Amino acid sequence: MARIAGIDLPKNKRGEIGLTYIYGIGRTSAQKILTAVGIDAGKKVSEWTDDEVSQLRQEIDKYKTEGTLRSEIQINIKRLMDIGCYRGIRHRRGLPVRGQRTRTNARTRKGRKKTVAGKKKAVK
Repeated sequence: MARIAGIDLPKNKRGEIGLTYIYGIGRTSAQKILTAVGIDAGKKVSEWTDDEVSQLRQEIDKYKTEGTLRSEIQINIKRLMDIGCYRGIRHRRGLPVRGQRTRTNARTRKGRKKTVAGKKKAVK
């Protein structure tokens, strides 16, 4: 099992897919990394040699991944909230940030709706 950037990559996946388990590396970045190192994208993670894994580690060190990327994103969000811009206010309120509608379909950001039993009107 290859361990890169503190993540155990799955053995049975292709290299291109296996690298995407690292936070900050998507399909395109994985393809670029594998071509730079000279590993076939279809080769499974379990078939990688120790030399190839060490080359991959060196190549991935050039990218921001895992903890550093997560902390940078949190700092950027905090900066937006501190300056009080529109995006920062949306983050603070827990609402969609990128212009999505909120009248319906914003459940992921807004949370589950609490159902309240309807009150009966008093008969006069």
